[in-house]
Amino acid sequence: MSQQEFFHGAETRQCKMVFPGTLNANSTLFGGELMKWMDEVAFICATRATRQRMFTAKVENLEFICPVKENAIAEVIANVKNAGPVRLEIEVEIYGESLYASDRHLAAKAVFVMTALNDNNKVTRLSVPEFLESAK
Repeated sequence: MSQQEFFHGAETRQCKMVFPGTLNANSTLFGGELMKWMDEVAFICATRATRQRMFTAKVENLEFICPVKENAIAEVIANVKNAGPVRLEIEVEIYGESLYASDRHLAAKAVFVMTALNDNNKVTRLSVPEFLESAK
């Protein structure tokens, strides 16, 4: 069983509305807001995959591809891309979708590197016994 197959149940999707309070000076979704939404969904995905306390250690390959306009739907989708002893790589994509048309486009993508924390807020090994057993 591949890592993607094992962690498939952790896939996380969230839809947000792009309202005026989330816009930049160009009347499109502010990049910082977009990153916040992506980070939140990456965190949920990582926590669902491990059932451990997770935090964002690093964001890799963040790419802004296409702007998301006001009054659009933004769908954020996160999946486990890779797992190691102490970290998960969560692939996150955000799509912009017109509210009243069938227009949908990839707006941004990134890889969020998530790490588990112990009770003392120190990095700890991932505890996913089912995955470790299936990898043997």
